[in-house]
Amino acid sequence: MYLVGQEEIDAVAKVIRSKALFRYSIGDECDRFEARYAAYLDVKHFALAASGSNAIAAALAALGLGPGDEVIIPAHTYMATATSVLAVGAIPVIVDINETLTLDPIALEDAIGPRTRAVIPVHMWGTACDMEAIMAVAARHKLLVIEDACQGVGGSYRGRKFGSIGHAGCFSFNYYKNMTSGEGGGVAINDDDTAERVRCAIDPCHFYWQGRAEGVKPFVANGARASEITGALLNIQLDRLDGMVGAMRHERDTILSRTQSLGNLGLTPAPLNSREDDCGTQVLYTLPSAEVAERFTSLFPSVVAGKTGRHNYTEWDQVLMGEGAAHPALNPFNMSQNAECRRAYSRDMCARSLEILNRIVMIPTHPQHGASEIDDIVHNISAAAHVALTDLSAEEVDFRTTAPLEVQKFDLSTTP
Repeated sequence: MYLVGQEEIDAVAKVIRSKALFRYSIGDECDRFEARYAAYLDVKHFALAASGSNAIAAALAALGLGPGDEVIIPAHTYMATATSVLAVGAIPVIVDINETLTLDPIALEDAIGPRTRAVIPVHMWGTACDMEAIMAVAARHKLLVIEDACQGVGGSYRGRKFGSIGHAGCFSFNYYKNMTSGEGGGVAINDDDTAERVRCAIDPCHFYWQGRAEGVKPFVANGARASEITGALLNIQLDRLDGMVGAMRHERDTILSRTQSLGNLGLTPAPLNSREDDCGTQVLYTLPSAEVAERFTSLFPSVVAGKTGRHNYTEWDQVLMGEGAAHPALNPFNMSQNAECRRAYSRDMCARSLEILNRIVMIPTHPQHGASEIDDIVHNISAAAHVALTDLSAEEVDFRTTAPLEVQKFDLSTTP
């Protein structure tokens, strides 16, 4: 959560006082947000859900993915990307990332098999995937593309908003995301019939409240609809979004510009696919080795990308164990339709990704960092780099002791 204040309090209080907490035919905050956010993304439809996980599963179901299908996902993403694939009965195929911390388009193409029907590129840590290359691969192989923009709310790729480029885009409004309602999510989509299926996957009672489009057959799904409190919060947060993202991108670029000379020591910026347009929520540096990266993070409040818990495939216990559902008969790994899908995983299967992840350090930005805080951050990055990458000791450099405002937004090593 970046900025929440009196405006959000007033909006929630208004909903509670009106007693219009239910979205269909009672309140209008959810409808208003969906229309506004669809316009913001430049898509035809946006459907609110209870979480980003619900959103991904709803998009997959709406696009017809299920048993017998493989869905390619990156080795570095929150585990919900994988579990959402399993939730619809399909099988996730895990492939390497590259130095941008996002899906490697070359690894994507190499991993496509006869059962592959879709790919989920993830705009991880607010940085852009190489969508031009990914969409080209998908077109050649007739793959569906479901953008996971859960960590990239407010970001763009070469002028197009995350989530508006693929066949569907999925978002999270969790406490830790760029725009928050505590929990929440949603799906962006352009096709009218698929949008109706998304709404049914989110809430199978949707048809009873708002009517059914001609020719769209309803189906059973678990309900995951949003409340008017969610909509009210998001309408205020949307007004803040561009300012927050712009401030973080400015801070990221300022830090990178002012630490450019540290590349001579071995602290080099990680490559970015759309630096001008992404979210700027993290400053990413590549270091020569995992040992040096660990040393750097012991000196400066930052985290090694490979130490971010459930964001790495090696920590997706249920997936690695083959426990794809509570009941064995519903476990996609046991389904006969998936017998020809690739279902074997190991903790060293994406060793190249692990090597990259363990050399990249991440420094969070914050929209309320002022010039003095950014100056302290730049100074301390330089001091930490000189200790981690030269023969200097920590006692020989001048660390500024005034902690920048929320320089570490949250403990990335333990928080999803």
